[in-house]
Amino acid sequence: MTRKTYTGPIVDVSFEGEVCQHAARCVEGMPSVFNTSERPWINPEHAPDGASADHLREVVGRCPSGALHIEED
Repeated sequence: MTRKTYTGPIVDVSFEGEVCQHAARCVEGMPSVFNTSERPWINPEHAPDGASADHLREVVGRCPSGALHIEED
């Protein structure tokens, strides 16, 4: 399985597409970072400060499949 990492200023987000259940909790939880109409569809640069990075950690933590992971810089 392939895990891709998207780099942000505070935290990175990695994603494993084969594991994803497409529950859309990420898109609903933080559409500024998870936007399926853009490429790349995950952009942690939209979480540039401590508060938004904390929110991103929370949203990724709610991923039911474990396809998303936070990687601390």
